[in-house]
Amino acid sequence: MLIRVRRTGGFAGIERSAEVDTAGRADAAELHDLAEAVVAGKGGDGGEGGAGGQGVPDGFSYEITIDGDRDGDGNRTVRFRDPHLTDAQRALVRKVLAEGA
Repeated sequence: MLIRVRRTGGFAGIERSAEVDTAGRADAAELHDLAEAVVAGKGGDGGEGGAGGQGVPDGFSYEITIDGDRDGDGNRTVRFRDPHLTDAQRALVRKVLAEGA
């Protein structure tokens, strides 16, 4: 599974993006679980979690693309904005952007 994260906006308007291929990784199962929760709109903070929800001034916008999943589905992309991130979205963004740094 290939997971791509793109973050845009913020006060400085700087774009960051990174991708992680989960093949052969020790934390692949954790990344798969987070990715599946993200595309399913789950994650648990009570926020809107999906593409909906009004962003905040100078907040970030996120786009996560999942290429392939456990069920063999094709690409799936979700978009969301601060402050409407679920716990799963926030965790996946942190992990992928940290890998790409």
